[in-house]
Amino acid sequence: MPDRNYVILAGDVGGTKSNLAIFKTIGGSLSLERNERFPSASYPGLNAIIREFLAKEKRPVLAACFGVPGPVKHGRAKPTNLSWGVDAADISKEFEIPYVSILNDLAANAYGISELNPDDFAVIQEGAPDAEGNRCIVSPGTGLGEAGLYWDGKRYGVWACEGGHTDFGPRNDLEVALLEHLIKQYGHVSYERVASGMGIENIYKFLRDTGRGKELPAAVHEMKTKDPNMVISKYADSGECSMCVQTIEIFLGCLGAEAGNMALKAMATGGVYLGGGIPAKMLSHIKSVAFTHAFNDKGRLSGLMQSMPIKVILNDSAALMGAARYALDGAKAASA
Repeated sequence: MPDRNYVILAGDVGGTKSNLAIFKTIGGSLSLERNERFPSASYPGLNAIIREFLAKEKRPVLAACFGVPGPVKHGRAKPTNLSWGVDAADISKEFEIPYVSILNDLAANAYGISELNPDDFAVIQEGAPDAEGNRCIVSPGTGLGEAGLYWDGKRYGVWACEGGHTDFGPRNDLEVALLEHLIKQYGHVSYERVASGMGIENIYKFLRDTGRGKELPAAVHEMKTKDPNMVISKYADSGECSMCVQTIEIFLGCLGAEAGNMALKAMATGGVYLGGGIPAKMLSHIKSVAFTHAFNDKGRLSGLMQSMPIKVILNDSAALMGAARYALDGAKAASA
């Protein structure tokens, strides 16, 4: 490995914002030195963001890694909800960085789990005291991201997927009606349509448009200037709007059920992690019976589900830390 004057560049790229960070290495550990947030759509590409960020950095960059929403192939990706793509080879050439990698954003989050401290998590379900084995991560935010971590007996490996786009499977008559309502709008209805930020709004509008609830005028007024999801959550918390309460209950059921689906597919006996922007902001709701009941309600395998620990990731730098770890490990392997 080159000397300690080199640093690691990590990025968490999203449709709304892109976070970049510089890490220094101390032994095998990573230490965050500085990070900065950029409005993604205001730039013509990731290279322009990197150029601005590295203008303040005098030390050479040993390795870089960027988490990007969407599939990654041969070091290239097209971020969801952005007009520009990301190319590892172009970044390596322009900025003379020897090792550059592109990861799916949930894969970066998954790598970041091992970099976090115990107080970076909120425990939703304790699970078995001797829990070990595979893990998975489910992240509801603007969309619904998922990834798995397989345990080989010594360390975790990560696999990315697009599980949030699998077909929504309703579990009761109300969810069947929700599905039928959304089919008319979208045709294909994925779990992302009901178990993400867009899902909360979709569920609210379903209840409103099918006459299953009555809007609170104060909530309607706030939604004109504020994030509808946070307004719905606020009035669900206060209990002032029964339709908002029902919206969150349905959302939690859909999210819990899909988190359980992912846990079964990954055989995540080592733990299920909830990332993204929503769980940390709605922690009191996630801790409710509605979520854990839907997660554990898997018929003959309900006992297995109850043995799986469930934790919410509270540290919003998890993806950056995971990308930095992946970059450092890749540089070590390449120079070995």
